[in-house]
Amino acid sequence: MIEHHVRVHPSADRLPREDQLAWKLATVATGTEELDADSAAMAVNRVIDNAAVAVASLLRRPVAVARAQATAHRGSTPGASVFGTAARVSPEWAAWANGTAVRELDFHDTYLAADYSHPGDNLPPLLAVAQHTGRTGADLLRATVAAYEIHVALVKGICLHAHRIDHVAHLSAATAGGLGALLRLPTETVYQAIQQAVHTTTATRQSRKGEISSWKAYAPAFAGKAAIEAVDRAMRGETSPSPVYEGEDGFLAWMLDGPESDYTVALPVAGEPRRAILDTYTKEHSAEYQAQAIIDLARRLREKAGPLDRVRTIVLHTSHHTHHVIGSGANDPQKYDPTASRETLDHSVPYIFAVALEDGTWHHVRSYAPERARRPETVELWRKISTVEDPQWTRRYHDPDPQRRAFGGRAVLTLDDGSVIEDELAVADAHPAGARPFDRPAYARKFRTLADGIVTPAAQDRFLTAAEHLAALRAPDLDGLFPAVDPETVAAYDASLPKGLF
Repeated sequence: MIEHHVRVHPSADRLPREDQLAWKLATVATGTEELDADSAAMAVNRVIDNAAVAVASLLRRPVAVARAQATAHRGSTPGASVFGTAARVSPEWAAWANGTAVRELDFHDTYLAADYSHPGDNLPPLLAVAQHTGRTGADLLRATVAAYEIHVALVKGICLHAHRIDHVAHLSAATAGGLGALLRLPTETVYQAIQQAVHTTTATRQSRKGEISSWKAYAPAFAGKAAIEAVDRAMRGETSPSPVYEGEDGFLAWMLDGPESDYTVALPVAGEPRRAILDTYTKEHSAEYQAQAIIDLARRLREKAGPLDRVRTIVLHTSHHTHHVIGSGANDPQKYDPTASRETLDHSVPYIFAVALEDGTWHHVRSYAPERARRPETVELWRKISTVEDPQWTRRYHDPDPQRRAFGGRAVLTLDDGSVIEDELAVADAHPAGARPFDRPAYARKFRTLADGIVTPAAQDRFLTAAEHLAALRAPDLDGLFPAVDPETVAAYDASLPKGLF
């Protein structure tokens, strides 16, 4: 790996494009060739994971709305598939619908470092363009590994959330790079596309603050759609705001640390294996990643705690990120509101800990049901829970060694008689360093669990066979990566929703 220092340059410097971060990201994409075997295997896992959570979300309103918008744009030949339908649409609209389906339940992969990310959000636009342009499974694998490499490098090197910029700005750059690898585009074209994508997808974090709306699911889908459109324009010879990162009126200077910005982004050299995807991890539970270990901790504490009406207070000692993003340090009253949206509740660790402690389990639908959130005893327990930042947990969150890095915390339960029960958990059970790390059979089980009642067992088998042989799939066989569902059920749900412009 080479560490690249990224800082602001005045226009008079005429910074050579070879010294610009966007160019260096483009070279990572165009230089991705023979794949590391472990990286390719993990990419297959993420294809399975994405399909699982997409299928489980098909009958949710934001997904249906995105699907309706996409299917109004039929007619592109050959086009790309939309989850839950037989429709083929223009690839950017397929990416929009499928990206929303993948993201809706907050249930797929994650990578946490200087910033946050869900690298699996790269897959819907990559798959859509692969279908539309007749690429093979091997091409899709190469593109996926390249996109993850770029995404992880940016998340490690450049913090967005400190300036309340949404993390999809890094996603769009990675997707544009992955599309460049998929299509084997010239570095110059990918460079222009990355800059256009970043420029058009920089937005504030209000989408993840206060009363969190359904836009949280749409935001990464919008970034994927924008990346496809940026690549299309760049292929037609259009240029972009440059240098998008280093310019004196650019991303760093006005969105991040200002004119004195100085970031370090480590990227692989030519010929170096692309293994960043192996640093990422998926979710066992449908909730913000920093709540994964907290759910497992609550399940472990349940027997020790005894009757929960005896609890006086619960304090979760955790990292800066967890405290300020999903904890009481966010200062969002909505995180304690039993009428809050599902999107708000899955970013409320006090709510999540209360329900997991009461139920001893977590479910992507039942745990968020309005009647579940409004249960009086749950609300009473929920409002006894707070978080505090513990410098030790913040240090562990940023530990450079993946085996020591921690995303959990310590729970301190004080009972009505003054006695104290404590326990801690560093990482979720499903984390690579956890008690039950996810492997291929675990991904397959997650898919079958979420597809149960939606996809027939025979169709589940066909999908898993296609995914597990992704490297050998010919272009037409990419259709097999969309598990067949009952189209009448989906159509009936879609018909029940209000109509829009299309």
